[in-house]
Amino acid sequence: MANLTPLAEFFGFSALKTGFRQEAIAAVTTFVTMAYILAVNPAILSNAIFLETPGDLFGELVVATALAAAIATLVMGLYAKYPFALAPGMGLNAYFAFSVVLGLGIPWPVALAAVFVEGVLFMILTALNLRGAIVRAIPDGLKYATSAGIGLFIAYIALTESEIIIADEVTTTALNDLTQGVPALTVLGLGITAALMARRLRGALLWGILATAVLAWGLGVAAPPEAIVSLPPLPVHLLGQGLMGLGTALSVNPGQFLTVMVVFFFVDFFDTVGTLTGLGVKAGYLKSGQEFPRLNRAFMADAVGTTVGALLGTSTTTAYIESAAGVSEGGRSGFTAVGVAGLFLLSLFFTPLLAGIPEFATAPALILVGVLMMGTVRQIRWDDPAEAISAFLTMVIMPLSYSIADGLAVGAIAYPLLKSCQGRFREIPIAMWVLAGLFVIKLTVLNSP
Repeated sequence: MANLTPLAEFFGFSALKTGFRQEAIAAVTTFVTMAYILAVNPAILSNAIFLETPGDLFGELVVATALAAAIATLVMGLYAKYPFALAPGMGLNAYFAFSVVLGLGIPWPVALAAVFVEGVLFMILTALNLRGAIVRAIPDGLKYATSAGIGLFIAYIALTESEIIIADEVTTTALNDLTQGVPALTVLGLGITAALMARRLRGALLWGILATAVLAWGLGVAAPPEAIVSLPPLPVHLLGQGLMGLGTALSVNPGQFLTVMVVFFFVDFFDTVGTLTGLGVKAGYLKSGQEFPRLNRAFMADAVGTTVGALLGTSTTTAYIESAAGVSEGGRSGFTAVGVAGLFLLSLFFTPLLAGIPEFATAPALILVGVLMMGTVRQIRWDDPAEAISAFLTMVIMPLSYSIADGLAVGAIAYPLLKSCQGRFREIPIAMWVLAGLFVIKLTVLNSP
């Protein structure tokens, strides 16, 4: 083990009270909970990206997705030294495909150019330390609420994707029949995973995911993998399209292009702020009265990922809330992120196997991650109405609006207004008012149909 000592020193294992086994388990857990993006992102983007020459479009998009995730996560691990993973963001990919390309009729290379410009702007703002200034302006109560809100959001996604919670015309949502198919297996997997956690078994979330997948294959609820290994195609039709699209972007419709780029910018900006804040609290990096260390480096990983991802042929890359699964398993250093990046690269050869893990198999782990992330609410000052109300709004809006950014927006607007009602106007930093103003623009202009 002596040859591993320099690595342990580089990642600060001793100070973080972690080790290689703990970090490796965290890396695998994070990767497995977000590996669905390798199948989901290509499926969404293939609706909007059309190749003029024959090619394996889905396969090329898998490669672009995996490479963008690996590069951004590697920067996060080696440069920022945080255990957080990044990948093309859900929601933003749907906006890219269905609203921008199919809805507005913007050519997909031009849409990639908008993502590329957004990434470059992020790099500039990060270098100027403006993104970090915004995070520092957010009060502690909202930071704790963001972490808890993300936990509720993760759990809500898992409950709906596993069909435990379903749509209902009368009550909007309702509890499904839990005795059949996917809901039954998810409940069984939740029971297994919860029991393993109750026994404090290391890697409980990962073992729960694998157990649920094996049961799904064995009982015929999900089809087993058709193959194990395959050679990935080169993304020859996608590579560099974001840069080439920049040349024609302004000639298509300058105002439309600018609007699309601004929406990408705002949503990614605030999603990343919310996600990193919540994960930072959960991992113990962000404590009351303290600044988030190396925050600009974490933002730079996001900016690099978005810029490189656009050149590879995929939509905006952002920090993933599923990183909380690895953090819950003890991931504390950048070695976890490096491990996730390595697994994304390795996954290029095991895409059929990963695609065979049903999405609902990760639901038990994500529900329990939601439980773990709710612990931060005890640090919110519930006896202060201004903090309590804004924190509650932040937590409840995130899952119900299906947006981390919107939840943080409502809380950030409510907080300075309520503090002012208490006669404590002077306690609110100017940056907080600026942030609230930006959020008003987001909710009233950028969220409008």
